[in-house]
Formats: sequence, C-alpha cells, structure tokens
Amino acid sequence: MNMNDTILFEQAKSLTSLLPAVMRGLFTVDGDPAAELPLSQLRVCRMLLSCGPRPMSALSRELGVSLSAITQIADCLERARLVTRVAEENDRRIRCLQLTPHGEQIMRQREDVRIHRVLTVLEHLTPEMRQKMQGSLETLLEACAALKNEEAIA
Repeated sequence: MNMNDTILFEQAKSLTSLLPAVMRGLFTVDGDPAAELPLSQLRVCRMLLSCGPRPMSALSRELGVSLSAITQIADCLERARLVTRVAEENDRRIRCLQLTPHGEQIMRQREDVRIHRVLTVLEHLTPEMRQKMQGSLETLLEACAALKNEEAIA
C-alpha cells in the first residue's frame, strides 16, 4: 500500500466512526416522539410523510425490503395507529399505506425537534464554518450518488 492509499484508508476509517457520531449528536434528542419506533418503521413513516400515501409494493422496492417485511412493518404501525391501509384511487385492488393524522403529527413533531436541535448546534459555528461544512456534505453526497450509479452500471 503506498502513502496515498494509506492516507485514504485512514480517512475512510475515521469517517466510518465520525459520521455516525455526528448523526447521534445531531439527532439523539430528548422529546423525540418517535424515539421508541424501530428504524424500519421510522423509515416507512418518513417515506409516507415526504411522499404521501404509497402502495405497499412501491415501499418495498424503494426501501429495499421484501413485501412480507413491509406487511409486518405496516401491521405494527397500524396497531400503533400511525398508519392506515387504503385502496388506491385508480385500482381498488392495490393497498396503500398512509399516515394517520396522529402519525403525521408524530412525524412532524419529530422533524421539528430535530430541526431545532440542528439549529442549536449550528449556532455554535461561524457562518463561514457552516458554509464550508454544508459544501463538504453536499460534495460527499454527490460522491455517494456517483458510486451508486457506477454500481448500477456494473
């Protein structure tokens, strides 16, 4: 391994621990109304909040889980009264998941708590530091998208 490869490896190793620590620091907050939900259920609720009602098959594809897994997740969320199953407008055979008013309220509260936490953290940075950090994160996200495209082609 040459010197550049060693440096790159050490940077990758550092980011592997740094990024999750940053995410925990930003998003682990008291008052999160959805803190007890498993990650799989949160992902479904977040998708429904951003995209609106979705067919179960579409959720399965978009989240990369089996249809039976989405069904189990939907069952749990339905028991918690966070989602409901509804027939699709154009094809009543297709079942869609949608957030209940209670589910939407919980997810919006969660989003508001998280935004407030990030705002509080950002107040500790100078405007220049915030701009540099945002640009770096956008660049990292672009690199992730490029890698995903390369993997799709291969």
